[in-house]
Amino acid sequence: MTENIEPLERLTDMFRKLDGVGKKTAARYAFCVLNLSEEDAAAFADAIVKAKTEIKKCARCCNITTEELCPICSSPARDHSTICVVEDPRAVLAIEKTRQYGGVYHVLHGTISPMRGVTPDRLTIRELLARFEREGDEPKIEEIILATNPTVEGEATAMYLAKLLSPLGVKVTRIANGVPVGGDLEYADEITLRRAMEGRYSLEV
Repeated sequence: MTENIEPLERLTDMFRKLDGVGKKTAARYAFCVLNLSEEDAAAFADAIVKAKTEIKKCARCCNITTEELCPICSSPARDHSTICVVEDPRAVLAIEKTRQYGGVYHVLHGTISPMRGVTPDRLTIRELLARFEREGDEPKIEEIILATNPTVEGEATAMYLAKLLSPLGVKVTRIANGVPVGGDLEYADEITLRRAMEGRYSLEV
């Protein structure tokens, strides 16, 4: 459909780099961009560039932010003694929608996956361990909630972290199976996530 029209073909190829976007959907997105006014197209391109250049990782929890610390880490109203460990920033948004969790987070930015070449050192596990080195008036970490997705890779990552964290004398819990096995947190409804958070349990290693 976009063959031999190089700029359109290139735009289509860029959309195909997005997760879950196939050839037909990418072509549709490309034509949608063509139908934008020059002003809207420029604003669209500018939004992409700014998102990529201005958004960075929180220095403490590795969630996305535009400041040194994200709003959650910098909030005195949050319980900083409880850390919920998730795979990516989308899971933070999903849990926050339940309004049932008052602690802070740590974002791994992935899961351990030997098949995909993702080893523990490629995740933010080192940064998580560094949080046990308290500074100033930071409260002692009492509980780590492992809220990785209930997939094979998510479960393997949770068990790896449980074995790593348990010797540190912290309570390590896993979210309950209110979240279906094989599902992603970002697609779970608020009631399911609320039940999962309320039904978390201790991991024995």
